[in-house]
Amino acid sequence: MTAPAIRTVGVCGAGGTMGAGIAITAARAGFRTICFDASAAGLERASRDIAGFLDNSVKRGKLTQQARDATLALLEPTTDKAALAQCDLVIEAVYENLEVKQALFNELDGICPKHTIFASNTSTLSITEIASRCTRQDRVIGLHYCLPAQLMKLIEVSPGVNTSAATIATAWAWTEACGQRPVRTQDKPGFILNALLVPFNNDAIRAVEAGVADAAAIDAATKIALGYKMGPLELVDLVGLDTQIRLCEAFYPVTLDPRAAAPPLLRRMVAAGHLGRKSGQGFYRYDGGRMFGS
Repeated sequence: MTAPAIRTVGVCGAGGTMGAGIAITAARAGFRTICFDASAAGLERASRDIAGFLDNSVKRGKLTQQARDATLALLEPTTDKAALAQCDLVIEAVYENLEVKQALFNELDGICPKHTIFASNTSTLSITEIASRCTRQDRVIGLHYCLPAQLMKLIEVSPGVNTSAATIATAWAWTEACGQRPVRTQDKPGFILNALLVPFNNDAIRAVEAGVADAAAIDAATKIALGYKMGPLELVDLVGLDTQIRLCEAFYPVTLDPRAAAPPLLRRMVAAGHLGRKSGQGFYRYDGGRMFGS
């Protein structure tokens, strides 16, 4: 069965930072985008953040006022999961837990039409395992965005064992239609980017812990010498220090690379509630909690 063209996209977890960013990329490319989240408060906050980001894009000359208005008009927030029945593609950006993602796709299996493709934004879990509890394993694929999704172009396209060639081709073409840059990876924890970044970010955390330099100096050195747009500790703050621990816990048992093990400083900061941007404090302090780039 050939997958039809994608016209309407659903995002699960649209009240979160990653989900909201993914929704922006879809709507900005002209796709009707149904933004689902179980939290009405989360959706309201995300809607404000999205509007602020788009307003700032207009101020910077990155977007016209007309394009800004058209993008917002295509975003449809809802707490009703049944609304996702209208979608040709549903992307989940929910909590990084295998059972949560499996249960979501199992439920969506009974809501969405047979042609709907399910995509997971996971970076640590097996696409094949996520797909295992739904009847359309041939239509499940990994589409891993990078934070901040509304600014970063990379998407890691990761098929599961049972993902069909038609699904891969349709998902790939859709990411390109959104102005993204897809690369294909195997169904392995971390794919390409995080498999390289997690140990590197841990090295930066250990340098802070050892007193080599403070976070600002390490980030500045990395950006100046390597040309990175964001330093490793700025990135950990954006991703979330608790998420960095989950990444470590996914990679270390597989690789046994000591660089992939969570540094003690990271665990202490998380225990203290210093989770990065989302908590207002990580390696840096933050005010306002605005979406990155707004």
